[in-house]
Amino acid sequence: MTSKQRSYLKGLAMNIEPSFQIGKSSLTPEFTEAIAEILEKRELIKINILKNCADDGNVLARMLSERTRSEVVQVIGRKIVLYKPAKDEKKRKIVLPE
Repeated sequence: MTSKQRSYLKGLAMNIEPSFQIGKSSLTPEFTEAIAEILEKRELIKINILKNCADDGNVLARMLSERTRSEVVQVIGRKIVLYKPAKDEKKRKIVLPE
C-alpha cells in the first residue's frame, strides 16, 4: 500500500465510528472471526481498545492484520483502523487512488 493510498484511507476512517471494542479478554478466535466477516462487508473498520485491555495497540493491530489478512491503515492511541478490499471486485465500495 502506498502512502497516498494510506492517506486516503485515513481520511475515510475519520468519519466512521468504531465497529468493535477490544476489552479485557483481548483477541479471542470468535472476535477475530467477527472482524474478518465485517471487513469483508465494509472493507474499512475502526476498532477501539478499552482501558482494561493490557495489550499494546500496535501488537494487537499486527496480530489482527495477520489473522484477517488485512492491512493496518493506522494505530492512533487506542484506535486501530484496518482495511481489506472485498474479494468480489463488483462489491468493492472503496477505490484506492493509484
